[in-house]
Amino acid sequence: MSDNYRSREERRRAMNDNKQTNKSQGNKKKGGIFRKIVAAVFILGIIGLIAGVGTFFALISDAPKVDDSVLKDSFSSKIYANDGKTVLKEVGGEKRTYVQYDEIPQTVKNAFIATEDVRFYKHHGIDFYRIGGAVVANFKEGFGSEGASTITQQVVKNSFLSPEKTVKRKVQEMWLSYQLERKYSKQQILEMYLNKIYFSTGEVYGIAKAAETFYGVTDLNDLTIDQAAMLAGLPKAPSTYNPYKNPENATKRRNTVLNLMAKNGFITQAEADKAKQVDVQANLVEQNEKTSKYDVFIDQVIEEVQEKTDANVSSSGLEIYTTLDVDAQDYVDQLMNNEIVTFPNDKFQAGLVVLNNETGAVEAIGGGRNRVAGGLNFATDIERQPGSTIKPVLDYGPAVEYLKWSTAEPIKDEPHQYSNGTQIRNYSRNYKGWVSAREALGRSLNIPALKAFQAVGADKAQEFGEGLGLELGESSGEKFAEAFSIGGFTKGVTPMELAGAYSAFANEGMFTKPYTVTKVKFSDGTELDLSPKPKRAMQDYTAFMVTDMMKSVVEAPYGTARAVRVPGLDIAGKTGTSNFSAKEKASFNIPEGGVKDVWFSGFTPKYTVSVWTGYEKNSDGYIYSENEKAMAKNIFKQVITHVSQGEEKGSFKQPDSVVKRAVEKVSSKDVKKPSGATPKDSITYEYFVRGTEPTKVSQVFVEKEKEKEEKEEKEEKAKLTASFSEGSNAINVNWSGGDDETEFTVNMTSSDGVSQTLADKGSAGSTSIPSPTPGATYSFILSTNNAGSASASVKVPQTAEEEPEDDSESEPGDEEQNPDEGTRPEDENENDGEETDQPDSEGPQNPDQGQQPDQGETENSSEPPSQPGNNGNNGNGNNGTNGNGQGNNQQPPATPDQQTENE
Repeated sequence: MSDNYRSREERRRAMNDNKQTNKSQGNKKKGGIFRKIVAAVFILGIIGLIAGVGTFFALISDAPKVDDSVLKDSFSSKIYANDGKTVLKEVGGEKRTYVQYDEIPQTVKNAFIATEDVRFYKHHGIDFYRIGGAVVANFKEGFGSEGASTITQQVVKNSFLSPEKTVKRKVQEMWLSYQLERKYSKQQILEMYLNKIYFSTGEVYGIAKAAETFYGVTDLNDLTIDQAAMLAGLPKAPSTYNPYKNPENATKRRNTVLNLMAKNGFITQAEADKAKQVDVQANLVEQNEKTSKYDVFIDQVIEEVQEKTDANVSSSGLEIYTTLDVDAQDYVDQLMNNEIVTFPNDKFQAGLVVLNNETGAVEAIGGGRNRVAGGLNFATDIERQPGSTIKPVLDYGPAVEYLKWSTAEPIKDEPHQYSNGTQIRNYSRNYKGWVSAREALGRSLNIPALKAFQAVGADKAQEFGEGLGLELGESSGEKFAEAFSIGGFTKGVTPMELAGAYSAFANEGMFTKPYTVTKVKFSDGTELDLSPKPKRAMQDYTAFMVTDMMKSVVEAPYGTARAVRVPGLDIAGKTGTSNFSAKEKASFNIPEGGVKDVWFSGFTPKYTVSVWTGYEKNSDGYIYSENEKAMAKNIFKQVITHVSQGEEKGSFKQPDSVVKRAVEKVSSKDVKKPSGATPKDSITYEYFVRGTEPTKVSQVFVEKEKEKEEKEEKEEKAKLTASFSEGSNAINVNWSGGDDETEFTVNMTSSDGVSQTLADKGSAGSTSIPSPTPGATYSFILSTNNAGSASASVKVPQTAEEEPEDDSESEPGDEEQNPDEGTRPEDENENDGEETDQPDSEGPQNPDQGQQPDQGETENSSEPPSQPGNNGNNGNGNNGTNGNGQGNNQQPPATPDQQTENE
């Protein structure tokens, strides 16, 4: 039933009232939902706060106490060999010189504050501004990728906590930093920091010891702005920015610190620019403190611990367990001291690394000769062009991995260019034509190496190399280019890096970054495993096939490293040489043949040894003599022989992914199976990725055999006939057969001592011997270059006066049918010629080369070849008789040796 209203106005008012009521009710409904959301968020916040506070207190419940003695006192660390028992060295605080806050000039303080913690005086141990930036980085790159540690946090970390990058440790670090700020002043905290910080190998800790070590400064007030900036830049990466070892990196880092100091108002931009002009090595003191036993290895251990843990080795009371093998290291030290091999001179340097292939553990390091404490380590610090040792890594390894090349892959060694048109040459300056990948690597040919690189592509080659631990492209600061394929680096690699890359080939494609520390035990009992995990860098077929190709470098007759062979050891490896640029040759007066670096990197199934030899500076010298060039191989052989003593020798295991097949030696772009006609010396055995082995049979020698048979069918064997003509009183000689290229030599001898050459390398023809001696026997020998040989003989009848009386009656001509005399001379000689028509006894030609005419035979001939038609008894008497009845060629018969030469 509808409502009743007294007027339209009343109805309007009623409708308006209903709208207001509905609106009010809607507002109440919306307001209720909002209040519920706020209440829920508030409750969740309270719960989260309670949970967070509870978690926070749980995480810090076992945090260590802030102990004054720990902050200022030093606790030595013990470093053990790989047996876990032998103490190599105890590293303590004796290398530290403690200085008070007031003894440190403001310039030095400012340099460190600008670099490490510019808001040091504004925060209370934790800088939330830096934390925000680190959170973003960690979100993108993973937890621990970027820190936001203040100077206070660094003091706490180096004094109380293990360096594990965990949430618990970070929370405890922040809590202790806050406690430290409450207990100590900023000045005291900065003093602790500057006296604890690690600067360099040789146990250089604290600003005072660093100033003395690098600049000979005992009063810190004597440090200049550029020196303070250089020292402030070192702790981030002490080895990378060491001005002795890496002046270029040190200069960049120092200039960065100077810019930060200017940016934050500690110095003017003009002061910063002036300091940048100082050579970073200008005021360094000469390093002359000799290293003690195992120091070269221990220096690497300290750097590794510092890099992976940020722990203070000199004062944290650590137990460090290393990979050093005492016997191997002792032997390497003796070698470096000139006790096993004789080095050319005192400046000649070498660096080497001995690596366990299965674990990646470094068992010995040869850091250089006449080395001083903290000096350049030639095994880990130098970065030199690797030369041809890079070819397995950037050329043939990627080709097998991505293109499934076989060890027989045909590559044509011929004139070739880089993609930009620049010509590339082999070291020998010649070309081999079609060669297999195995032979190309064994001979260390540059052109096939570049072709392999180009076939794979630069991106894939770089990816493969980086998977083996090499810094390439942007990570190394230089553009990855085709010249890398033959070792044309700008920056280069270290023996440690190259050893790591090679060990993956020996370890079935598994790569482990070389390391010297297995674990670290902290004073609170915490243990940290520092052994890196292995990763697959390549397929097992790649590892095996490239390894087998590198065995040819050592074993094949054409291999460049046959000198490193050791009986009973399965060795694979590669030589490498880098040359001076034209500018360097001119600047340092280097003769042709002088080289900069000589490498040999090789391995057995168990060990890899990578050796570099050369000079620290171009001005120190160059490698020139064969003895110097052989030093890297000699060192490798001595070391690999020693470390392999008593070890199970073993061999490289062929995986199921690889098959071995007989193939015909490479002579074209195709690899094919041998045919029944293929000679044994043209068959070789090569490896293929399973499923890619050849299926087609080569027809090369089948066709050659067919061509030979066809040629033999067309060729007419050499024939020689000789007969006496009573009417003309002459012996007629005829020779024929062969083909257009056949050359004939005819010699005659007689029983009465007459001898002469009737034809010398002439063509088919005939001649006459007039007025032969009655009763004499004339023998003729025919030899050719390609149609065999033949012989014939004729006995001249006696004259009528000399013949004995014969009472028997006979018809004219009966004497020719006399059984005692045999058949007619013509018939007899023809038969003799056919019976003795045999090919020469010389062996078959090399099937690879084919049967080629001997060009030297024509060049050695003293007479021009006879011409057709001139061998008869013509009017001129050529090669026949002259007017006096004598032949023109009165040469003695050829001896057997001479005949062979002429064949």
